[in-house]
Amino acid sequence: MIFDRKKQHLLLEGKKYTSDDISRCIAEGAESYPSAIWDLFLFLSEWFKDSPHITVHTSGSTGIPKELIVRKDQMIQSARLTCEFLNLQTGDTALLCMNLRYIGAMMVVVRSLVAGLNLIVRPASGHPLSDINVPLKFAAMVPLQVYNTLHTPEEKKQLKQTDILIIGGGAVDEALEAEIKSLPIAVYSTYGMTETLSHIALRRLNGASASEHYYPFSSVTLSLSPENTLVIEAPLVCDDILQTNDIARIYPDGSFIILGRKDNVINSGGIKIQAEEIEKILRPFIPLPFVITSVSDQRLGQAVTLLIAGQIDTKEIEVNLQNILELKPYYRPRYILTTDYIPQTKNGKISRVDCRALALRILQQ
Repeated sequence: MIFDRKKQHLLLEGKKYTSDDISRCIAEGAESYPSAIWDLFLFLSEWFKDSPHITVHTSGSTGIPKELIVRKDQMIQSARLTCEFLNLQTGDTALLCMNLRYIGAMMVVVRSLVAGLNLIVRPASGHPLSDINVPLKFAAMVPLQVYNTLHTPEEKKQLKQTDILIIGGGAVDEALEAEIKSLPIAVYSTYGMTETLSHIALRRLNGASASEHYYPFSSVTLSLSPENTLVIEAPLVCDDILQTNDIARIYPDGSFIILGRKDNVINSGGIKIQAEEIEKILRPFIPLPFVITSVSDQRLGQAVTLLIAGQIDTKEIEVNLQNILELKPYYRPRYILTTDYIPQTKNGKISRVDCRALALRILQQ
């Protein structure tokens, strides 16, 4: 592996690019290259600069998106951890198919620089394998990309020729995980955030070692706050101890599961309800995209609210909810609302803040 940025180069679809090559490409201008390649060159131009830092953006799934200044040497350490864990080797083919504004995509490039991977680039889209015709060793996608790929026969066939797939940027729901179990490749869900420079733990989704638990890298120390939120100490990739908003359970072997986000706890009549827990119960019974959110309520404080995207008989849904044994009475939504869409952030995550605002607007109409 190459840890010195001055000695790194990128192997892009079989062609070697040094920092000088990138400078020449930038000088030629954006009109000379496809947009995805141009974005890559812009990132590499920043990467090869003498500055030890680079700017990344958070997704804003639970609040306002923000910029973070992170250290390039810590990004290199993050890349090393992943490449060692997945045994990625020089010349292995890797796919970049996500937006380089965010850390997940950046780290695909940094892993390629560090491990000498042969990078294949496609624009960020819902169908990243639509025109891929070579076997891939490694790919990183968000859940929506994986879902679309599995439901497009030719793309699914291509995915089956990919040795390793990691999924980040959002939760893998039960239905998607069930489809993944039959794939003949190694598929992992990742846990991490912008502040940890991509993931610090992985969970195998299929095969003999499939598990409900995430397993952190050996250099990572985990604990729980008094509110049972996950606390991360990852000195190789982050100088600070991170207090997350993820409610977790840690097991004796060091593995953990995520129960939901503290931000998504609904305090209804003094009972604390995890939105993700209700969503998991309801998923088999609602055929359309939906989210559990809340609105202010004079009596309850916060009222559980079901927001469904699409046209559906809400009275029928309400009757069906009465028959779900797992749905405790105080879990049942006080309001069932329909909308044209579920608000999302720019990189496809549910925007919980916007969902609450949308539900309130619908009720006030």
